[in-house]
Formats: sequence, C-alpha cells, structure tokens
Amino acid sequence: MTKRLQVGTGPETIRVLRQALTDGLLPDTYVSGGALVHMEAISGGLATAADEDSPLPVSASVVNPAGLAGLLAEHARVVRAKVRKNDEGDPEPYDEEVTPPREILSSVLAGKTWPGVPVLRGVIGAPVLRRDGTLLQRPGYDPATGFYLASKVALPHVPDAPTAEQVADARRFLLDRFLADFPWASSADRANYVALLATPILRQFTRCLIPFALIDATMPSSGKTILTAGPGMLYGQRVMPWTYSDEELRKSITAVFAEQVGVVVWDNLAEGTVIDSAVLAQLVTTGTWSDRQLGASRNIATINDRLWMATGNNLQVGGDMASRTVRVHLDPDMPRPELRDQTAFGIPHLDQWITVPANQLTVLWHLLVLVLDWTRQGALRVTGLSMRQFTPWAQYLGGFLAHHDIGGFLTNAATVREIDQDEQRWAAFLSTWHERHGDRRMTAAELRRDAEPAHFGSDVNDPWDGQFITTSSGRLPNPLQLGRLLTGQDGRYRGNYVLRAGTNERGRAIYWIEHPDE
Repeated sequence: MTKRLQVGTGPETIRVLRQALTDGLLPDTYVSGGALVHMEAISGGLATAADEDSPLPVSASVVNPAGLAGLLAEHARVVRAKVRKNDEGDPEPYDEEVTPPREILSSVLAGKTWPGVPVLRGVIGAPVLRRDGTLLQRPGYDPATGFYLASKVALPHVPDAPTAEQVADARRFLLDRFLADFPWASSADRANYVALLATPILRQFTRCLIPFALIDATMPSSGKTILTAGPGMLYGQRVMPWTYSDEELRKSITAVFAEQVGVVVWDNLAEGTVIDSAVLAQLVTTGTWSDRQLGASRNIATINDRLWMATGNNLQVGGDMASRTVRVHLDPDMPRPELRDQTAFGIPHLDQWITVPANQLTVLWHLLVLVLDWTRQGALRVTGLSMRQFTPWAQYLGGFLAHHDIGGFLTNAATVREIDQDEQRWAAFLSTWHERHGDRRMTAAELRRDAEPAHFGSDVNDPWDGQFITTSSGRLPNPLQLGRLLTGQDGRYRGNYVLRAGTNERGRAIYWIEHPDE
C-alpha cells in the first residue's frame, strides 16, 4: 500500500521526508558511509566472454535529489493541502500531489546520521562464510554481516554439513573435471589457484590481507584468462588495462572501488612485463584504501575486500612485489596450445562453458561444499606456513587445502623470487662486486670509477660485463646516486651476498660485500 505523506512549508517538508526515510519508507534502502544508498537492478546483458567485465546484477546507488524524487513517486504519495471552490462556490479542501523542490530534497539527504536504517557493508555476488562459520547464502540483505547477496543465478541450498558422498563428488568435479586439463607447471600452481578460487568466500571469515595473484604462462592460449574468469565470474569482475604509471594506476584503483565487483583483473599484460609498483605494493598490504575522490577535493576510505589479479606471458615482479605475490604458472610445453583436442577434455571448450551462469553455479556449489566440510571439521589451519603480512591467509587456505588433500600450496615461492627482476639484478651486482674486490671497503665514488669502460683502440670493454647496477632509466648512476642506492640496500641479502655500509676515519660513507658462506 502506497504511504501518504502530507507536506507543507519547506522546514515541515524536510522533517516529514527525513522521518519517513528513517522509518523505512523506501524498500532496499540502506546507509553506507553516512549516505543513503538504494539497491537497484542493472539493465543489460552479462559478460559473454571470459575476458570481459562481469558486473553484479544489482548496484548500490547513492540516493541523490533526482533519484529521491523518483523513489518517492514510486513508493509514496506526497501531497500538499490545497483549497479550491466547488460548484457552489464554497471553499473545498483537497490534496495536490507534488514533487518537493530539488533544494528541499538536497536538504533531506544532507545529513550523515540515519538511525534505524540498516548499514550496508558491501554487495557480494556469491555466498560468503560469516565470522561464526555459517554460510550467508540467502539472496538479499543479511543483517548479521551487512552484506547484500546479489547472485546472478539462483543457487540451490548448500547443506551446513555436506555428506561424505557430496564432498567426494565436489572434489572430483573440481580437480578431475574443471581443473584437470590446465597445463600446470607444478602441483603448487594448481593448489595456489584453488586457494585463490576459495579466497573471496573466506574473506569475511578470515578477515586477513590477501596477496596479489599472478597467473602467467610460457605460451599464449594456455588458459590464463579462463582461470581468472573462474573467480571473476563467480564474484563479479572488472577487467582493466595495465598502466606503467603509478599515478594512473592509483586513479584506476580508486575508480574501481566504486564498482560492485569482487575481483579486479589486469588482463594480458605485455610479454615479460615487470610488475613493480609502489602503489600496488601498498594496495595489497592495506586493509583500507584511502585516496582523493576522482573529480572531488575530498578523500575517501574504502575497505579493501577485492581479489587483485594479473595475467600475461612470462611476467616478472620487482621491488616489494615478490614477497606479496602468489604465482600460478602454466606451461603447455608445446608450440600451439590452442590446437589441443578439446573434445578429450573433462569439460570441452571451457572458455565458453564458464561464461554460462548455470555452469558458474555448478563450480560455486561444489566449491562451497568443500568449504563447509572444512569448517564443519573445525576449520583447522596449517600453523607452519609463513608469508609476511599474508601469513593468516596462508595458514587458513593451507588448512583448507590440506583438509582436502590438495598438496603443493605455496611450494613454488622460490620461482617467484626467480622472476623478481630486482633480486636478480642486485644479486648479480653484488656477486660481481665480490669477485672483483672481495671484502674491500670502498666509497661510492671509487666503486663508480671501477665501472668506467676501458677503451682499447676502437673497442670498448665493460669491466663489469653489464652487471653494474643502474638507475630506473637504465643508465649508470653518478657517485651521489650510487651512494643512495647502496645505502638503501644496507644489510639486505641478495642470494648469498650481503651489502654492508659504514664510515671511514674521515667520516665518509663506505661500502663492502660479505659472503657468509666463505
């Protein structure tokens, strides 16, 4: 039944409308960050390819004056008392339906406090495990968590205590059908991927930081995009182009936080791209992302609850990203992976299969069965795993995988260090330095002079054979730049070598290499 709201003067109209909103006049309306938001369905088709955006079917839109006018017209009858003359010429009261002026609606929405209006913490595209270990699987708003579940397809109820047969079927489907035909470089790559697939389900339960996910291959057409589409289409994905500018990267990250997606994918980076970004390193190690709102002068702070992924061929990492990255590596070991006979696969033409909502539901249902079987048995963690800020994540997911006998989790960590470009450059530099000078103490100027090419007629000889450390532009540093680079590496091991810094009797900075194995 449409509710009648009688308004009058400007102040009276503000009070009436604000009270009505507080009392729940508008369905599917919540408060987020002090602003009213309204859940509404998004018109348009869903993604038809694994490398396309896959938005959730609903959006939490901030209620603005124009939007509030439309919602009032749909869910209420806003009237103003008027008087007119009847046929006999006598005054006759009547109600005139009105749309309150924009300035009135703006005043109504200006407040930040909305007592009684449910708080919306986020919109999710698939069930998640609550903090108490129960599964949020009923579509709509969940008061216990503040999440709004907007599934793309109706998910059959997942039993709180799956049977042994259901668990065995789920494991067979996931490992022997869905993931069976990918050319995993090792068992670690498959285990890491299963962990990433389950991570959004467990995020609310574990409440821990999630590492960056790197899915790369030796050859094109190995299945990288299909792997990102697994979590992407289950939880909603946004596919973005990679940018080599930290400033542009920051802007794109801030912008995507305004979208209701659970997975963000930088897809198909150029072959050999080095992922070395201070912005990205900050992103994956902070629970809250803070930045200036695009097009505005105020800062915003948003919970970092996304899974961040990148795909490409033979990608590398640099800077601090090596210790913040989980790698899933594919190696088909053949010249034309796309020519494999897909009719023999567990799921033929998986790239098309995964775009069908009913098939996404199948993957999700079996994955949830495995998760609930683990929690029913106590959600045991593997306490021996360590991964810097991501140790809780590693221990929870390690326990989940161990419970289902999926081995190899994170055992390819050494390969991530092998693709760490900074590690390789500095290790080669320190090794060559030690070969040339042993543990001799040197100033930055002395070391820099040692790197000067020797000229023999028309020939130029590089005494360091290209191993001297360079600036970000690829040039040899001057003594001042070199001193800063060396000071920044003081006490840091690169392979079996460690750089030390100190001062000589004249107070000048000196540097030397130690090789503890000698």
